Amino acid sequence: MRTLGGSRGVGTGTSNAVDGESALISAVRAGDTDLVRILLHEHSDPDFRDAAFCLAVRMHAGHIAQLLLQYGADPGQSRQEDLLPLREGVESGSPALFEALLHHDIRGRYPESELLEARDLARRWHETGIEAELRRRTSSRDAVVRTQVQDDEYYSVDELTLGGMTVRDGHGAILTYVEEVLGVRTSFEELMDRALAHADQENHATWSGVTILLGGRRDQATWTAAAALRTNPDPFRRLFGAEVLRLTHLFDNSDENAFAAPALDMFADWAAEETDFAVLTEVLVALGEHSGPRVEAALLPHAGHADARVRRAVAQGFSAWSSPPAFSGEARTALLRLMTDPDPVVRKTACHMVAGGRDRDPVLADAMASALDDADRPVQLAAVYGLALHHDERCVEAARSLGPPQRGSLEEESYLEAAWRYELRRDRP
Repeated sequence: MRTLGGSRGVGTGTSNAVDGESALISAVRAGDTDLVRILLHEHSDPDFRDAAFCLAVRMHAGHIAQLLLQYGADPGQSRQEDLLPLREGVESGSPALFEALLHHDIRGRYPESELLEARDLARRWHETGIEAELRRRTSSRDAVVRTQVQDDEYYSVDELTLGGMTVRDGHGAILTYVEEVLGVRTSFEELMDRALAHADQENHATWSGVTILLGGRRDQATWTAAAALRTNPDPFRRLFGAEVLRLTHLFDNSDENAFAAPALDMFADWAAEETDFAVLTEVLVALGEHSGPRVEAALLPHAGHADARVRRAVAQGFSAWSSPPAFSGEARTALLRLMTDPDPVVRKTACHMVAGGRDRDPVLADAMASALDDADRPVQLAAVYGLALHHDERCVEAARSLGPPQRGSLEEESYLEAAWRYELRRDRP
């Protein structure tokens, strides 16, 4: 299987050609995910998108295939021979690739027998273990080369190479996904075991796939099982429980919103007693998805925490949609301190929260103006954005000095566009 990456040796225009080939197809062939994203953002020909999707799938480049789907590639235009058999998708170990093959536009092409075969193969890889299966297939006694790689836009997996064979370790996520497609309700305990097999791998696709599936169930049995993990001595199990509880509330868009009050009670109390930094971060993120004085009271004690992840969660918790017209004095003091935090992501997050808030205290605008001199460009951009939303003249010159947005960066475009819109409103007759 090919890894993603590679150099940019293609034209930059969407329809430009290199040796008679479209720039998008060339970028996919080179495995250049960043250039593919830029070309898609700049509007590519739909015919090229569909062809590029087929090429990405045949290259086992699941990350690029998913990106093309996000930008409107239509897998339904592909012929059966343009894609891969499900079995080969499972063998790759790439959840992104497998899910691309089972996109809703082409899912009906696969008979239930093929889905069952894919499920059984994924289970065999998962239960045997990637390294053991690689050694069985290659008979190699060499050391396994293990590298963490991005499998799609959000989630990673490990890629293992032995004896000339390369496989990703996302079979647990593939198994979870195909079970869902088949309508199989796997037990909470079995799903948790799958996730915990990758607990020490940040943003692993299997962990994320399991927690999203369980959070989407939105039933009392799942809630009770996850809540019981709060007092477990294993921090990974507490983290798992906290994430499932957070997602259960987040995914509950019913009018009753039955999990809102229990979630707030749970996380407010949990924040006061949790000692593991990763678990505490998840709990504080969950708190920030609620509103009210109880949220602020639970966040404030952690504003000076030693771990930057925790401080980021605190800054994020003072979200624009949950804050009243003005921050409390304690919250304002915390945000001002977080805007000068040693960690640039904390500074940017705090600045962004102030930007979107309804508090127009001049001290906050002055703090954002001070951030225009920050050494970190993302912090400067967040400050420009905030000043523009606060109708502060200082955003105009700052936006000009920062220059055009980085090509392909939607965030930079949106931040700088806020300043341009302010300038247009200011100069309108």
